[in-house]
Amino acid sequence: MQAAYRTPSPLAAPVEAILARHIVARAIVVGPLVVAVAWLFGGTRGAASAAGGVVVVVVNFVVSGALMSRAARASLRAYHAAALFGFLVRLVLISLTMLAVAALFDVDRGAMGIGAVVAYLVLLTWEALAVSRDDRKERAWE
Repeated sequence: MQAAYRTPSPLAAPVEAILARHIVARAIVVGPLVVAVAWLFGGTRGAASAAGGVVVVVVNFVVSGALMSRAARASLRAYHAAALFGFLVRLVLISLTMLAVAALFDVDRGAMGIGAVVAYLVLLTWEALAVSRDDRKERAWE
């Protein structure tokens, strides 16, 4: 049986970009908490480094939302390719960005890495829980 592939409507709401905007809004809460904890353990240098890690993660989510929304408007196959390969490419870009920042600036690599990982996991989990709650106010695309 052939799967039904349909071309997405160009008028459809950009769900992935909306989710990315939700994550950015949540980062306003999560980011300062991550930075505050890093400051407790690593001082000013640790806090600044963790803030850099949070910024890299938030930018990654925004780029991901834009990429996935654009791919969804193109075709289902483009969406699948963007989901699979885009994720891998973005993880590599996160790593390269953090390595470049660490090479160019005097940062606490541990605080930056831990801040990025914690921010990534907390923001992703928070958004997944919000969507899974089936709360209509959270789903602006409907």
